[in-house]
Amino acid sequence: MLQTAYIRENKEEVIARLAKRNFDATQQIENIIQTDNKRREIQTQNDEILSQQNAIAKQIGELFKSGKAAEANALKEKSAALKEQSGALSAKLSETENELRQLLLQIPNAPHESVPKGKSAEDNETVETFGEIPKLPANALPHWELADKYDLIDFKLGVKITGAGFPVYKGKGAKLQRALINFFLDQAMQAGYTEIQPPILVNEDSGYGTGQLPDKEGQMYYVGIDNLYLIPTAEVPITNLHRDVIYKETDFPIKQTGYTPCFRREAGSYGKDVKGLNRLHQFDKVEIVQVQLPEKSYETLEQMRNYVAGILKKLELPFRVLKLCGGDMGFASAKTYDLEVYSAAQKMWLEVSSVSNFESFQANRLKLRYKDSKGKTQLCHTLNGSALALPRIVASILENNQDEKGIKIPAVLQPYTGFDRIE
Repeated sequence: MLQTAYIRENKEEVIARLAKRNFDATQQIENIIQTDNKRREIQTQNDEILSQQNAIAKQIGELFKSGKAAEANALKEKSAALKEQSGALSAKLSETENELRQLLLQIPNAPHESVPKGKSAEDNETVETFGEIPKLPANALPHWELADKYDLIDFKLGVKITGAGFPVYKGKGAKLQRALINFFLDQAMQAGYTEIQPPILVNEDSGYGTGQLPDKEGQMYYVGIDNLYLIPTAEVPITNLHRDVIYKETDFPIKQTGYTPCFRREAGSYGKDVKGLNRLHQFDKVEIVQVQLPEKSYETLEQMRNYVAGILKKLELPFRVLKLCGGDMGFASAKTYDLEVYSAAQKMWLEVSSVSNFESFQANRLKLRYKDSKGKTQLCHTLNGSALALPRIVASILENNQDEKGIKIPAVLQPYTGFDRIE
């Protein structure tokens, strides 16, 4: 969440930056400032009473030493009354601080100055394209028909076991999944990321820490009896490893990667390119996460974007990089790049990665900090990216590499699959 002090000192700037999201924050920002004024006033009153209590406590001690018990006892009554007042003010302060936090939790991150204003995906900016669109045979099939033809993925069995959006991978389809996961993890470790295998269930604190709550309750699977959430991405547990931690400047960059299954209800998305692997409730993904010094986070964002692009190049997939407009960014992001591969049989672009800089938005929720060279405690910056989400990568590999005899496996994956073609 945004810092109260930053909002107070940069009120008009924050409102203008949030307007890039088509989010009119004028009244919310005013409410935050007024509530913070109230909090400060209560804090001042309580500090004054506590100061009086301390002074009286010293007086009482001196009076007892001087044998003036009656005067000391009279002051003790006054001290008790002040203690009662302080208790009431402390309760009021706690209530006001909670009210302020709830207001702050409703405000999305303020977009970086380089983020274009816009309402939807149509307003995103293409910043890079790579590769040629494959020329497929006239009888080319979409991936869900290829999966059926070569017995790679069974969508009907998934419906039988669980429901729509939970496919069953079989034979070479399952091996291709495992090959991609291992390839992505190996690439990340070669780039200096430490592998993490995190839990796939998280508590409320973790959801609030990375900004999934209170924004995305409707998109997350909830285990009510235990008050836990199935993760929508490994970003959530990996970033929360750093909650309530204070690092040294020499600890950076902190680079971690992890493979997990991911779970998303995809509420409200029905009818939006849901065939086959395009949109699932359960899917596999390898995530990269970095914790970085604020002055280096945007340099790191570009490095992470180029890293993901490099994997797509090795897979020989045509792709494009989009800089998202304010209206298409996630709640917690300050700047996001989406990478999309071209699915030749469907003749459409499919998002396979989002790479985002959250600046201090998550770190403020997480109390994730570091001590600078002067010994002052500062908030870190957090970043993450999909490297990569598997379903649409698989869809594109199957579609783009098909010919009359079968499907060619990208050369870089063949050591992992143990086969070079699906026939």
